[in-house]
Amino acid sequence: MGMPGFQTVECRSSGLIFLLTTIFFGVQPHQHLVTRNTWLCRGILLVFKKYIKSSLEFSMDVLSPVGSFSAWDYVVFAVMLLVSAAIGLYYAYVGRHGSQSSGDFLTGGRSMTAVPVAMSLSASFMSAITVLATPAEVYRYGASYVCYGLAYVIVMATCSEIFLPVFYRLGITSTYQYLEMRFNRATRLFGTALFILQTVLYTGIVIYAPALALNQVTGFDLWGAVISTGVVCTFYCTLGGLKAVVWTDVFQVGIMVAGFLAVIIQSVLRQGGVAVILSDATEGGRLDLLDFDLNPLRRHTFWTITFGGAFVWITVYGINQAQVQRYISCKSLAHAKMSLYVNLLGLWVILVCSVFAGLCLYSIYKHCDPWTTGQISSPDQLMPYLVLDILRGYPGLPGLFVAAAYSGTLSTVSSSINALAAVTVEDLVKPYTDLSETQLSFLSKGLSFVYGAVCIGMAGLASLMGGLLQAAVSIFGVVGGPLLGLFSVGILCPFVNATAPDCRQLVLRVLPVFQPHWHSHCSLCGHHHQPPIRKQEAESLSGTNFVQGRPHPLLPPQPTEREAVFQHREAGLERDP
Repeated sequence: MGMPGFQTVECRSSGLIFLLTTIFFGVQPHQHLVTRNTWLCRGILLVFKKYIKSSLEFSMDVLSPVGSFSAWDYVVFAVMLLVSAAIGLYYAYVGRHGSQSSGDFLTGGRSMTAVPVAMSLSASFMSAITVLATPAEVYRYGASYVCYGLAYVIVMATCSEIFLPVFYRLGITSTYQYLEMRFNRATRLFGTALFILQTVLYTGIVIYAPALALNQVTGFDLWGAVISTGVVCTFYCTLGGLKAVVWTDVFQVGIMVAGFLAVIIQSVLRQGGVAVILSDATEGGRLDLLDFDLNPLRRHTFWTITFGGAFVWITVYGINQAQVQRYISCKSLAHAKMSLYVNLLGLWVILVCSVFAGLCLYSIYKHCDPWTTGQISSPDQLMPYLVLDILRGYPGLPGLFVAAAYSGTLSTVSSSINALAAVTVEDLVKPYTDLSETQLSFLSKGLSFVYGAVCIGMAGLASLMGGLLQAAVSIFGVVGGPLLGLFSVGILCPFVNATAPDCRQLVLRVLPVFQPHWHSHCSLCGHHHQPPIRKQEAESLSGTNFVQGRPHPLLPPQPTEREAVFQHREAGLERDP
């Protein structure tokens, strides 16, 4: 039997062809072209029909101690994807009137207001990894993670007063344009290359890792989820540009909060109130929030979370192209600054929801841990397991949580695709060609499509190379540290220029040593930790930041022989190499 409504959709394929060709090319397709491509559209719809059917059958076959996904859960997830795609279609339709420049496509014509940009900023790096990993982190190590709320204050104050005014007043599209203005073109190209490498690797993880975790617990089709999210992201980024990305982020951040609230409300009802959950957390040592120990090897202390976390997030909000591109799209500097501070409220809401969801996890499973009893294979599966456990009697709500997780994925991936297209056009194409604005606009759309395909391919590569996951997460700190140092030196030290090797060597050596430690807490990065234990016992272990049983060194790398010779010659102490 066919799917309900399938014949209706099939019959309207000619209208779809008409709409898409009008949007892309501004012309009406010839009738024989519509007729010929109607069969192509029917073929795509048949593939989609078979995918939904096979996904449901796969879900039924997965053996789970708490149940599996129902048809309603898939419907909720599909609606989230369709609304996101529809927003892209809307802005493509609106933007088809008149010539659209690459600046309009990549920065929204610099006409955005503070509130939607703020919500987009909140969603952009709150990926599915945040939705799944943060509650698991709180479940295992306590709610001291909430100290990130103070780190966010430091980040927004620093970025709004130091980095934002410089980038906004210069009127640049790519942050790396600043590096050429301040230093030279080689520095700009180096920064651009690092950003592209970092973003492609991280985006592959953001797509694949949550899909794997959800698949192993819920039976949600792995590659169907990976490809569908990647295709939908690429679709609305290519059609609608930054405006579509921002407004889909607004929709998706609402879905993320709704998913968290569904879990929290049902957990509170099941446990008998918020007081019971907090009491359980207190007895288990999960509410020991303030630890002022200065030992940097401790997993979570006030100092490592507040100030270490601040350095990590300054690299995101201060210099990362995906974030900077949003607030420079605002119509005035005041709106840009306001977007950062309104974004702070969004970050607090998501942080409180994720931390309290972790406390709910602990309250429910404090006497029967699903991980140590072998019901799940890794900590990042805790939240999907909880969702199926407590929401299985409410069809559609497990799908809402999965939609929340993938809303995080969509927001992060779409931000990355748009940013990758922007830096490629501004840093690698414009300086070397004489293309018109219309040509650059079409090139920007083409690059969005290409980078979307690359990110999906990177997700596939991540599935084949397990060690790549840990390496790619680490590269966020390894790359972010030197770039933050470079931008900070350029803005704060006017006496430093492109020929100051000593200062640059100091920045590039010292910052990467500290930053990766505060970014290594993600439970999806491939590290193996001990099962949940009392917080006091966990803190007595000195191996939480170990790699292969050894602590990370806290000293900068020693200079090579050649570098030592150069340093001694600079100091006037000549010696034989």
